[in-house]
Amino acid sequence: MASRASQAAAPIYLFLCLVLGGSVQGVFTNMALQLLGLGLLAWAVIAPTASAPSALERQLHILILLALAVAAVQLVPLPPSVWTHLGGRETFAAGYALLGIPLPWLPISLAPYDSIATLLTVIPPLALLATILRIGARPLWLIAALLSGLVAGILVGVLQVSSIGPSGSPWYFYPETNVGVATGFFANADHMATLLVTSIPFLGALLGSARSARAGLPHYSGVVAVVVAVTIVVALGIVLNGSLAGYGLALPVGFMGLLLAFRPRTRARIWAAIGAAAMIAAGVTALFLMPIGGTALRANANGSIQPRREILSTSLLATGAFMPLGSGLGTFARVYAVYEDHDRLDPVVSVNHAHDDYVELALETGVPGIMLLIMFLMWWARAAFRTWRIADSGPFARAAVVASAAILVHSLVDFPLRTAAISSTFAMCVALLVRWRPSASAPAAEQSELRPSRHVVIG
Repeated sequence: MASRASQAAAPIYLFLCLVLGGSVQGVFTNMALQLLGLGLLAWAVIAPTASAPSALERQLHILILLALAVAAVQLVPLPPSVWTHLGGRETFAAGYALLGIPLPWLPISLAPYDSIATLLTVIPPLALLATILRIGARPLWLIAALLSGLVAGILVGVLQVSSIGPSGSPWYFYPETNVGVATGFFANADHMATLLVTSIPFLGALLGSARSARAGLPHYSGVVAVVVAVTIVVALGIVLNGSLAGYGLALPVGFMGLLLAFRPRTRARIWAAIGAAAMIAAGVTALFLMPIGGTALRANANGSIQPRREILSTSLLATGAFMPLGSGLGTFARVYAVYEDHDRLDPVVSVNHAHDDYVELALETGVPGIMLLIMFLMWWARAAFRTWRIADSGPFARAAVVASAAILVHSLVDFPLRTAAISSTFAMCVALLVRWRPSASAPAAEQSELRPSRHVVIG
């Protein structure tokens, strides 16, 4: 069993990711997270494990290795006889011919340095995932780190909206950000909304776990008071954030959080999940029709900003042109600039992402990436179905299902996983899905994850 100090590594790293990893604009803070993540990965590799990985964990390892292999292959130089026949390369070959330059060996990626930079951004979530699964972490500590980072971000958001003057506010940490609303440690208000929404099911799980363990929990009323207080703070954060994504996802996710708190019967859970899915579908449809950057409180949500459907149409056009192997990780902005309508260019607004992570991944990685994405979603669906259906999976694992589903749904209309903060939160949820069952050898008294003296250990 991992020591108490080693189990603190993952929660501390998660908290740092939430505070320092809110935007790619934070070059040095993200670099620090990546360097620290490399150290955690090395530690996880050499750390002994008490038990063999489960089938789900082995499948996840294979998916991760395949994804890294696809990224590595994109950086391998290819002869002109090969790369000129790949989709979307005709313009580049014609350019070399026009300049009278012999065709060089080039990789699949149109911008290898951008691909390497993008590949480095996966270090924090992989490091957190490996640390939880290999070294160990207490679920309560992970959730405490998540809620601590969230509450700190909400407090920063309060300072942001209450200190705006003629020259802005000193509490916004990035030059390109959504001034006027509470973004917390993020640059994008919608990404802060994602974090706010993902906290809701864990609050419900905390309350549900406390209710089931109240007979042996001396401070049950105190736990309830803390959960209620944090819930009120989260509600305040959603209002100050003003993101339509937050409003659209908070209702169905909050509904599922209530299920975790009061633990209805299996049939009621199924019908509730169907109702929540319907509400999420309606919310995604509404978000898709909104302009990029639209929030209830933001003044720049007008027709001058390209709507999602227009960006999606252009992105799909480029995706088809670069099939079957894609344009390379991190190359979306360069490719989109070639295919967008140049007669309608806005000198102020540039499109750096597809605002649909799935389409952007398809453009950058082609058929291999699409196949891996489908395999991962199938893996996630299987793990989520088992976790939500099995009686002894535990409330935190079920909360991880709801939270990760909210992130995956929001990725249909945005790019929250492109930040270290949200990708690490998603990694925590995946780890809870993989290790969903309490230790079979633990006595019944140890299986309450809210008991003050004993905890279930992941890893």
